[in-house]
Amino acid sequence: MRQSRIHTSQPLIVKQSVELAGPACHYLTRVLRVSKGDPVTLFNGDGNDYSGEISDIQSQRVRVRIKECTDPGNESPLKITLVQAVCRGERMDNALQKATELGVFCIQPLMSDRVGVRLDDFRQVKRIAHWQGVVISACEQSGRAIVPEVKAPLSLSEWISCAAESTRLVLDPFADSKLSALSIQGDSIAVLVGPEGGFTGQEIELVCKGGVQGVSLGPRVLRTETAGPTAIAVLQAKMGGL
Repeated sequence: MRQSRIHTSQPLIVKQSVELAGPACHYLTRVLRVSKGDPVTLFNGDGNDYSGEISDIQSQRVRVRIKECTDPGNESPLKITLVQAVCRGERMDNALQKATELGVFCIQPLMSDRVGVRLDDFRQVKRIAHWQGVVISACEQSGRAIVPEVKAPLSLSEWISCAAESTRLVLDPFADSKLSALSIQGDSIAVLVGPEGGFTGQEIELVCKGGVQGVSLGPRVLRTETAGPTAIAVLQAKMGGL
């Protein structure tokens, strides 16, 4: 039987117990309907899985006794940053979910001229927390024990000026070079994905001057929420992560 995987922000130590409350408790007791003695795996983002068993169940909390710490060994050798232009609602959620399942290292939301979402400071904090929750859920499902960070949104110029990856790519359906044929140098890669309406001419000029290389995913134009995960899958297949 496959063990349930639950994320917690608490420190996890073998032969000690932790209490789970809130959504984690609700999921275990109301959705999975676990019983005392059932196995469960916890992770807190430090790269390890902590196997344990449920030692006590109350109405508002579940206690787990940790028995073993293991490295799942499923992280990609590539550190891929998805630089995703913010899109609406479920489209953004889907892009982040699939990117996480495919082994993305970091997610950098991007605000560009044709992004149809506007975030004030309050809404930005809420959206980042929501996106991080989507990523955590994808880690629970996919077996990852390292949680990719969702950073605060940047403008295109801000990202170009601060990006530190050894290879920076922008997905462009009209580029001469195909991603599948590209020779990748280094192990840190940023993949820039534009908004639903594409980048403006001024933004394309800014990207070119910033030294970001245009690459194509083939003869079809993909939606913004599809393009990023597709590019990550291609890179993982080329460099050993799949």
